[in-house]
Amino acid sequence: MATRNITIIQYIEKSRPRRFIGEVVGTFLLVSIAMAASLSDAITGFGGEPARLLGPGLTVMAVILATGNISGAHLNPVVTLAFFLRGEFPAKRIGDYIFGQLIGGLAGGLFVRFALASGKVIGLTQIGHVAIWQAILVEVVATFFLVSVILGTASGSQNVGPLSALAVGGTIIVDTVVFAPFSGASMNPVRSLAAEIVDNNYLHFYIYLIGPLMGSLIAVGVAYALRGGGHDPVASQAAQGKLE
Repeated sequence: MATRNITIIQYIEKSRPRRFIGEVVGTFLLVSIAMAASLSDAITGFGGEPARLLGPGLTVMAVILATGNISGAHLNPVVTLAFFLRGEFPAKRIGDYIFGQLIGGLAGGLFVRFALASGKVIGLTQIGHVAIWQAILVEVVATFFLVSVILGTASGSQNVGPLSALAVGGTIIVDTVVFAPFSGASMNPVRSLAAEIVDNNYLHFYIYLIGPLMGSLIAVGVAYALRGGGHDPVASQAAQGKLE
C-alpha cells in the first residue's frame, strides 16, 4: 500500500494532471469569454462590439500569465501541433493537450448557453459576406500571423518571457479587429467546434478546421526558413511550461 501511495503522489507531482488541468481551465475561459461577448450588446444595450473584439485577446493574455509556466497555455490544437512539428513538444503529450482543450471548450460553450443565454442560439463563429474560399483564406492568414508570433516569442533567439502574453494577446486582438467581419476570426478549431456542438449546428465547421490548420502549417514552414529546424530547448520549455 505504501508503494502504491508513493506512486500516486509521484504521478501527481510529475505534472501531467496539472498540465491537463491548465489546458482545460484556460480553454474554458477563452471559449466562455469569446461566446459570452456575443451576448453583451443584446443584454446590456452597449459594449457588445468592444467585448467581441477585445475579449478573446485579453483573455489569452491573462491565461498565459496565469498558467503559461504550467502548461504553456496552448488553448488551441493547431498551436500544440505547431510546437510538435518544430520538435519542441513531445508526441506523448499531444493527446492530453487536445483532449483538455476539447473538454474545456465544451464546458465553456455549455456554461454560456445554459447559464447566460437560457438555451438560446449564441456564440457561433460566422462568416461575413464573402465566399467560402475567401473565409478559409482569411482564417489561414489570421492563424499564420498568430502561430508565427507564438513560435517567434518562444524561440531562444527572441524569447521575451511573460511579455509574450502581450504579443500573443495583441495579435489575437489585431486579427479579430481586422478579420472578424470576414471570417469570424476564429483561428481555433476548438473555439468554433464548442459553439457548434452546444447549438447542434455544424454548417461551417470545416472552415475553422481547414483554415487554422493550413495557417499553422505555413507558420511552421516559415519558422523553419527563418530559424532552422527547431528543437530549441528554450522554446521547448515555453511550450511545455517549467514543470519537470
